Amino acid sequence: MSKYRVKSCMNSLGIDRLIFNRAKFNRIALAGTMLTVISVAGGCSSIDRLSQIGETPKLSSIENPTTQPGYKPVQMPMPKPEAVSYNANSLWRNGSRSFFKDQRAHQIGDLLTVTVNITDQANFANETQRSRSTSEDSGITNFLGSGLLTGTAAKVLPGRLLTADATSSSDGKGTIQRQESLTTNIAAVVTQLLPNGNMVVEGKQEIRVNFEMRELIVAGIVRPEDIQSDNTIDSSKIAQARIAYGGHGQISDVQQQRYGQQVMDVLLPF
Repeated sequence: MSKYRVKSCMNSLGIDRLIFNRAKFNRIALAGTMLTVISVAGGCSSIDRLSQIGETPKLSSIENPTTQPGYKPVQMPMPKPEAVSYNANSLWRNGSRSFFKDQRAHQIGDLLTVTVNITDQANFANETQRSRSTSEDSGITNFLGSGLLTGTAAKVLPGRLLTADATSSSDGKGTIQRQESLTTNIAAVVTQLLPNGNMVVEGKQEIRVNFEMRELIVAGIVRPEDIQSDNTIDSSKIAQARIAYGGHGQISDVQQQRYGQQVMDVLLPF
């Protein structure tokens, strides 16, 4: 029996060692695959950047926003449609904004100017303090007639059963100071008419200065009544506004971390 038991233990150890080696091999293979993918991605990015040395960033072509990949029509809660009524012997139509022709944007393809005026400022200061102190002390003055004992027997008996002290404290502080300002104008095109009369607009502007490209993108939902007589609208009156201001080029590349550092920041847990 002992021989078979030793043999079964050896078989069990062999299986455990095989499983451990297989798991170790899988981890090594996974790490190698990740390094290969990172190297290929970094190589493709490096090739693209090498091909652009000495050349200015290229402007993107003017395209229809509704035909771009990922474009989805905006869907919002709408009231029930109402039939337009006309009065007899009258040139006025219910719902018309002007007796004469309105030059403001009102249909798909019309243009309007968006005045981007963003001034944000935020200051936050938080502080949390916590302190706690506990103490425990237990004992028995006369344990089963210990007062009658003398010599070694009296020393064996415990004087204090339990003595414990604990102290903890924490202090956390946080401060946030943020200030942003953006003022510019951009022309947007009406891409969609909603059933309640609101319009979905989208505009994109690219400006290249030397080797740096500046991009401004504005999109959102506009109410016709908020459009001023000069066919302009303030960005604060655009619902579901999406405003992006940035760029790319040599200066932007210098300001960013290298792709290796970005990958290590994501993978390393420390």
